[in-house]
Amino acid sequence: MLNHTIKNVQVNSSNVISELDEEFDGLYSILDEMKGSMANTIQQEEAHKIQALQDQLSQCSNALESSEELLELAAQSLDIKDPVEFLKAARQIKDRVTMASAFRISLKPKVSDSMTHLMVDFALERRMLQAVKFLPVPKPPEIDLAACLVADNCITVSWKMPEEDSRIDHFVLEYRKTNFDGLPRVKDEQRWELIGYIKATEYTLSGLKFDTKYINIRVQACNKAVAGEYSDPVTLETKAFVFSLDSTSSHLNLKVEDTYVEWDPTGGKGQEKIKGKENKSSGQNPLLKSNRRSGAPSPKRTSISARSSPRGSRDHFAGESYTVLGDTAIESGQHYWEVKAQKDCKSYSVGVTYRNMGKFDQLGKTNSSWCIHINNWLQTTLSAKHNNKTKTLDIPVPDRIGVYCDFDGGQLAFYNANSKELLHTFRTKFTQPLLPGFMIWCGGLTVSTGLQVPSAVKTLQKSENGLSGSTSSLNNIA
Repeated sequence: MLNHTIKNVQVNSSNVISELDEEFDGLYSILDEMKGSMANTIQQEEAHKIQALQDQLSQCSNALESSEELLELAAQSLDIKDPVEFLKAARQIKDRVTMASAFRISLKPKVSDSMTHLMVDFALERRMLQAVKFLPVPKPPEIDLAACLVADNCITVSWKMPEEDSRIDHFVLEYRKTNFDGLPRVKDEQRWELIGYIKATEYTLSGLKFDTKYINIRVQACNKAVAGEYSDPVTLETKAFVFSLDSTSSHLNLKVEDTYVEWDPTGGKGQEKIKGKENKSSGQNPLLKSNRRSGAPSPKRTSISARSSPRGSRDHFAGESYTVLGDTAIESGQHYWEVKAQKDCKSYSVGVTYRNMGKFDQLGKTNSSWCIHINNWLQTTLSAKHNNKTKTLDIPVPDRIGVYCDFDGGQLAFYNANSKELLHTFRTKFTQPLLPGFMIWCGGLTVSTGLQVPSAVKTLQKSENGLSGSTSSLNNIA
């Protein structure tokens, strides 16, 4: 063990020295490149100034050469005896002197011979290089709990460093679902989920299913070489309604798995076949045999006798009540869940009911159940049902339906889950705990739970509160 550790120390030291050589070689390369670039700038400035002075010198030489003729003319004019002619010649000389380029050229250099503007002072950089040390371990970030936000099944986490650290390369965020408030516990905890390489000091976890009461969050700062300690974990509350479908009381023609229910026209046949093997004298159920020949018979032709469930506290739904309920009751508060039907689903209902729903009862046909019903037979229709009263809704059927239940406020609303368009609202006073209810014939339904009430739904509900009319007409006549 110790020999292995010694070898690891040697290998790791060699690797670190190699990385150190690479870093210094990189610095040398940058300095050489900068030196060449700055020297090239100085040479270009030198060439520019020399060229400008040479051009000026050439102009002066040309001007002096052109003035020799004028000097010769002036010398000849001195020999003129006639005053009139002399005055005339003097005027000509004056005019030519005025126009001569030699007398307009300045001998002051156009450019300075100074090169001080290209001097450098690396005193600051030299001190910075002298201060170069091994990378320190980043300090733990501090999560700003007041700036954290939980909404629409998203969690926005904000944090800051205790002091400025320009060497931070990225952050790592970890979260873990829990049912315990306060500090994380070792026992019965889920594993940490990791989000790496976060460049900002804020991150939003989206698309979460809130199937626990709380969530723990911690953040870690990383520089190029090492990761620091995690921040103190914070615990955020994640309120949401979570339930599964109760297979112990569902109709035997329904195949139920957690949050998925599918129409199964052969439901219960397996049990009949087993019984047939145990007792050959017992003939097959003629209705089951008829079901096998016809595939997916109409629910009005199919009836399987109810069998008591050894696991549940109630009998299976039977007859034409192709029903499955949620396993968790609503007794207070505001809750939301969504339902998506398969494309081949011919008929289904989504709603809530009291626990006293009979095994032959159907959603919306009793005074203790409320639902919307979708029929996809010859044409697609959408209707609201309660107490055996039906109201047709002239609204396109969405592919995903949101259900909002405000138990204390006495509201049950259905939404287009994608656009959050309101489909229908029941207004009543709930006097008993409610169970989510579903009826289906042909096809399947997927239920999404662990969802917060969307912000858009909250806003729409506020605007709907206090209004009455068509949305509550079923309750008024029930």
